[in-house]
Amino acid sequence: MKKTDFAGNKRVIEQLGYLIDSGRFPHALVIEGEQGMGKRTLARLLAAALVCREDEKPCGECSQCRKAIKGIHPDIFEHSAEGGANSFHVSVVRQVVSDAVVQPNEGEHKVYILGNADCMSVSAQNALLKVLEEPPAYVIFILTAQSKSALLETVLSRSVVISLEGVSAQEGAEYICRHKDGVEFQQAFSAVQNLNGNIGKAIDSLENGKESEIIEVCCNMCRALVQDSEYALLNYCGVFQKERQSIAFACSVLKNIFRDALVSGDNTELLSGQAETVKLLKNKLNQQKLVDLIGVCDTLKEMTNRNCNNSLLITEICCALRSAAGR
Repeated sequence: MKKTDFAGNKRVIEQLGYLIDSGRFPHALVIEGEQGMGKRTLARLLAAALVCREDEKPCGECSQCRKAIKGIHPDIFEHSAEGGANSFHVSVVRQVVSDAVVQPNEGEHKVYILGNADCMSVSAQNALLKVLEEPPAYVIFILTAQSKSALLETVLSRSVVISLEGVSAQEGAEYICRHKDGVEFQQAFSAVQNLNGNIGKAIDSLENGKESEIIEVCCNMCRALVQDSEYALLNYCGVFQKERQSIAFACSVLKNIFRDALVSGDNTELLSGQAETVKLLKNKLNQQKLVDLIGVCDTLKEMTNRNCNNSLLITEICCALRSAAGR
């Protein structure tokens, strides 16, 4: 497959390229990864490569590629759920299954991109299973999901599953600066780093101005922590009541701050960029407490991916941080 502008996941891209070039691309592919990792971007890239008629796919220049890029290719279909549980309705899947028996209009393949497939109900997945068991030779399904665990084992057993991971801060920042005007490299670098290489979330944080706000909240939380002010800590966490999606970002920011306080020296480059806060923590907390706080950040970040009550989650954040800091 021709070198693309898709950032990161080099090994995955190479493997998929080999499957396309060798004519061995699976009839069903599941792309899993958290929101913002580029699942839809990759799905569209693969669809273009599958209909491209040139040797190096996707060439981006042939008529097939141009139609795919514009979203008007007659053999590429895209359906996506709103994102809630069971929001990918069985009626849509039945429509896809019915259409799949019709021969392609222009190329060798008909490609169906099914976004947020993890939002399919059991009945919708079972309806899809019918065509996955005996797919027409020309049909290819590309499903995207935040986690394959939401898909039936019978669906997964008839699919190839790949997982997308975050990119390095350097690569992510370079990508953002190529595609977004007016974004400074260091600003993009910090956003990608704090969001564990998730370019999509980094772009969102830069565009809506939340990044600087959350970083300030995190610094305030650190000050409240060392001053042993439970009320202030809880008050600062109040911003997450309506901004649950920012909690994971905040956990990454806090982890970098605690890590800097643990290992920083006179000439150490700070991952967090928060020299004043790092100095305060370094003077007030011993190494073991900083190590414990780093571990708490990882635990809290995992909790944000579960469907727990937001108020309880905020309370747990305050309690866990205070406990790790010996308060």
